[in-house]
Amino acid sequence: MRIVRIELDEVVVPALPDSVNSEEFDRPLHKLASGGRPGWSIQFDALPKTIIQVQLANGVTGLGEFYRDAPQATLRATALRLMGANLAELNLQDLPLARGRWYDGFECALADAYCRSAGIPLYMLLGGAYRKGVRCGFWTGHRTVADAVRKAREGQSRGFDCIKFKCDLADPVAEWCAGIRDACGPGMKVILDPNERFETLPDAVRIARQLEPAGNVLCLEDPLPRWNLAGFRALRAKTVIPVAVHVSLPYLEMGQVPQDAIAAIGEDACDYFNFNGGIWPCRQLFHAADLYGIPYWHGSEVDLGILEAAYIHKSAAGRCATLPADIFGRLVREHDLLSAPLRIENGIAELPQGPGLGVELDHAALAHYRISSWSTENGRSGT
Repeated sequence: MRIVRIELDEVVVPALPDSVNSEEFDRPLHKLASGGRPGWSIQFDALPKTIIQVQLANGVTGLGEFYRDAPQATLRATALRLMGANLAELNLQDLPLARGRWYDGFECALADAYCRSAGIPLYMLLGGAYRKGVRCGFWTGHRTVADAVRKAREGQSRGFDCIKFKCDLADPVAEWCAGIRDACGPGMKVILDPNERFETLPDAVRIARQLEPAGNVLCLEDPLPRWNLAGFRALRAKTVIPVAVHVSLPYLEMGQVPQDAIAAIGEDACDYFNFNGGIWPCRQLFHAADLYGIPYWHGSEVDLGILEAAYIHKSAAGRCATLPADIFGRLVREHDLLSAPLRIENGIAELPQGPGLGVELDHAALAHYRISSWSTENGRSGT
């Protein structure tokens, strides 16, 4: 299982029309700074993603996907360092690589290659599956009230029983939820994710109490700045709406670490968790929540099909991963770069059963969306 070649393909896959915000709003959703620009100034689909293919001497190729805007120089230097390594001699739980937004893509590809070589699906490497399908939610961004209701009805017509909205203090979230209840019934739940932008405890309490009469809010995700766990705990005491903490390990540069989950549990700061990160780092988070019986779901960055396949395997292997996962990339972007899309029916993502991730790359789609290519064969940009 020696690594003999690594290819990195940088792609830009646009969002589908009407999948993100109402046309009245120009509100970028990328939270991190990029290229000298501050957070919330770039729309996520304008930033490139990178696909990695790791070829072994036995002919197996493992697939991975990096989070958006991964630094190409770091990816290439790391790929060169991995050349010649034997997967059988690596600790897949703790790879000898620097941590950052690039780590998880390498981890994904190496785990896929290992499992393909062994002839087992990824979830078996994680101990087995608690379920053969993972509940997923519908998703959208900032909307007018009429548009929010329309998107909820669209999601419901596709079989989803939950829709997640990005929002902030400027959004009429109580009107959204009341309209969705009237149009879709109380069974269509709503997750509101302001990404910490309800800002203060008084604002969060005010909004929560406005939302309570609708009766359809599944939870408020990161309503306050995440350093303010005491505020999360106080908010829980002042509303019947559940509160979720999002621990996003790809946001290492914003200070998010696995120990954040332990801190939130110790502060009694949340009812639920949203976790995302690498395969084994996420397993650590899952186990912490499992021990306390706290339900969670797998988050995302509106990713493509390779990462989302990994999310399904991880969620299937998580005992308390029972809340609707953020697995909706093909519903938002033009393509997921898979030869056969992930099967999502009636809001349930089917667990792939082939070896490794159980998915294959659509090479024609990869070529269509590619903006650069590089491989370790020559150590320089290819065609």
